[in-house]
Amino acid sequence: MRTRMPLEELSSSSMTITTPFLEVVALMTSWWDEINDSTQWQDGIFFALCATYALVSTVALIQLIRIELRVPEYGWTTQKVFHLMNFIVNGVRAIVFGFHKQVFFLSPKVLMSILLDFPGILFFSTYTLLVLFWAEIYHQARSLPTDKLRILYISTNAAVYFIQVCIWVFIWVDDNSVVEFAGKIFIAVVSFIAALGFLLYGGRLFFMLRRFPIESKGRRKKLHEVGSVTAICFTCFLIRCFVIVLSAFDKDASLDVLDHPVLNLIYYMLVEILPSALVLYILRKLPPKRISAQYHPIR
Repeated sequence: MRTRMPLEELSSSSMTITTPFLEVVALMTSWWDEINDSTQWQDGIFFALCATYALVSTVALIQLIRIELRVPEYGWTTQKVFHLMNFIVNGVRAIVFGFHKQVFFLSPKVLMSILLDFPGILFFSTYTLLVLFWAEIYHQARSLPTDKLRILYISTNAAVYFIQVCIWVFIWVDDNSVVEFAGKIFIAVVSFIAALGFLLYGGRLFFMLRRFPIESKGRRKKLHEVGSVTAICFTCFLIRCFVIVLSAFDKDASLDVLDHPVLNLIYYMLVEILPSALVLYILRKLPPKRISAQYHPIR
């Protein structure tokens, strides 16, 4: 026959289980705060971010040079511009984190905002260039007009830069929490738009390629390429959107401060460094020496 445990023993057992858990939570919190408050850890993490960004920037530059040597006669193609913009984005990030002490204490505050936000906007332009490229391929395959796609890409980016400049001007004129909140929400919306762009055209191109005959040359490789890049970029922009919205409502999740190095490390690794490195690796193949149907020069 089963006997019921007395209430006192049950309560004691529950406390025994809960106490180690609370101790672990307290230890983790203490570890987190200790790293965030340590000047050595701050310097180490931000310099590590600087070195990693510099490495990715160098890889993008090397790939750009290889493409130029392979097809110098085609001018500035979509592929070349993509690698050039990757080189610039990661290079600027490397400089910012290399001089993090000076950047986080810049005055007026708008200068810090420009240095931290501009590479993020440029990252948006860089990777939506892939969306444009895929949209052109999809429209051509469907015999749909493509002349308005570039206009849409340029107009969207022009609007994003214009609004961002206006936000910077407002911060310069009157730096307050409302303008700062609006700026973060704007970046979150831009990131969400980019995620939707990858989901829309990356998904469309992926399913279109799946319907091609199984013996089609390069079908499996191109299918893997489009599917992988779509998943990576959609995820990174969605994470960016979520984290920035969280930081807008919770000051403890703010990224634009010197004493949150661990959060900065996790965030930038997930939303820029790893996605850039993976996409550069996936798209490492050099273009053929002859003009192919999928290699479009920028006009």
